[in-house]
Amino acid sequence: MNLTKKRALASKVLKVGKNRILFSEESLSEIKEAITRQDILDLHKSGAIQIKEIKGRKKIVRRKHRRGIGKVKKKVNVRKQEYVIITRKLRTFLKHLLKTGKVDKETYRGTRKQIRARKFKSKRHLKESMEE
Repeated sequence: MNLTKKRALASKVLKVGKNRILFSEESLSEIKEAITRQDILDLHKSGAIQIKEIKGRKKIVRRKHRRGIGKVKKKVNVRKQEYVIITRKLRTFLKHLLKTGKVDKETYRGTRKQIRARKFKSKRHLKESMEE
């Protein structure tokens, strides 16, 4: 039994998409006899024609919104600026220690490499590691 025309008419009358129209198995003969828009509306009220609910979008999909390349660039630049500020501060402090003679050349070189590798989070952290 082909009910594509009835489905199309029902979708127009009920103002939903064709895929959302559901016909009940018991009343297929009544639906087949329906000709007018009013017949379709009456069948809908009686429950012979039903409308599927819309599937909601997942929250995860919405959460992944606003992750464009511009936003990523912004994050990268901010992190790099933080790194540059901390690195400059630590390097100047280390240079001061070298000039005052509290650190020898070998320790200076090794510590400088550790600063570049982001081992130290702050000046205090560097001081604590130098004391050990």
